[in-house]
Amino acid sequence: MKQKIRFEKNIKDNILTVLESAEVDPGVMLALHEEDYDLDVINQACKEGLKAFLAVFRRRSFFPTRDLAEKLFENAIVFFADPESDKMVIDYNDVDSLPGEEDFTLEDDDVELDALLDEDGDTKEDEIKEIDSEDDTPRFTPEDTSEHEN
Repeated sequence: MKQKIRFEKNIKDNILTVLESAEVDPGVMLALHEEDYDLDVINQACKEGLKAFLAVFRRRSFFPTRDLAEKLFENAIVFFADPESDKMVIDYNDVDSLPGEEDFTLEDDDVELDALLDEDGDTKEDEIKEIDSEDDTPRFTPEDTSEHEN
């Protein structure tokens, strides 16, 4: 799954906002989650190393995988080193974390829906009539005393 993680500094309020988006369809990104952090605390954690960063950054509601968290940490160091930058976007594709795996794309020619729908390849109207030839009308007699039929 392709993800975008955006860091936004709000220096006036001393807040770092982290926004997570994911690709739900090819080319369509959907906002998933927003988390606020104390800017000074995150900045100090970046200076102390990955373990300190993860201790502050990971929360019950936002818990990125190890690969993604390491990538966020590496980019956060650069982001906080530049006092002029106030936004940063990190692209992440979890397929990259699986060695030897390739992107799977389904071509339109790969699936023939007509072949899937027609088991024998030939559906005739007579076959449909034959299936629906039985009379499904419920029959009740006066001796029938069940509650749902009266």
